[in-house]
Amino acid sequence: METYAREEIQPDTPDDPRARQLLRHAFENTARWPHGFGGFVADLRINVNGEESTGTVTVKSAKDIDVALPSEELLKWAQGQIGMIAQHRGPRNFDESDGKYHLAFAGEENHPQGPRISLGDSMGSSYRIKDDRITQINRKMPHVAFTINIEHSVRTQEKKHLTTHYTVYYYSPRDGSLANVESFSDSHIRVGNADLPSTRRIISYEKGKMVTRTISFANHRLL
Repeated sequence: METYAREEIQPDTPDDPRARQLLRHAFENTARWPHGFGGFVADLRINVNGEESTGTVTVKSAKDIDVALPSEELLKWAQGQIGMIAQHRGPRNFDESDGKYHLAFAGEENHPQGPRISLGDSMGSSYRIKDDRITQINRKMPHVAFTINIEHSVRTQEKKHLTTHYTVYYYSPRDGSLANVESFSDSHIRVGNADLPSTRRIISYEKGKMVTRTISFANHRLL
């Protein structure tokens, strides 16, 4: 999803320590794979509107994923999805990621999903925070913008929030017209000291019809 490089910008307003602390706390309460995590191998089963394919995946990092599937088109799609999972779940710290940007409240403190915090980056990013977790993510790129509403999460053994359902709205950055909506449902399995992907279901509307895709992971082996 995030293929456009985020760059820092320097807004005119000062960094707000209250906004920084709120986002830091939500970031640190988000579940990620533990530091030193070496990756995993798993069997794959892909289902696209009833048509199934099987294969394997080796995940070492978000940039080191090896997928084996019979279709090149399906392989690229699965690699993109699993890469997105690894990117979001990989170990990282606040100061080297969202914390390196200028942070400030952007109003709407009484919004049902929590106040909005703007990030000083080239993608005009903003987050909403409520109950110590990120509830919404907004970004804009040259050709597409998106809003992610995080609708449900569970608590891990470490008492961190692990997202299980979210919806992505893609729209035009020029006129705001809606282009597509994708609904994601994830489940996880505990292997060692990591919560690994078990299933992902994505429902979207494409070219005049509904499309449901699922990825099932089985026989996980830690690397």
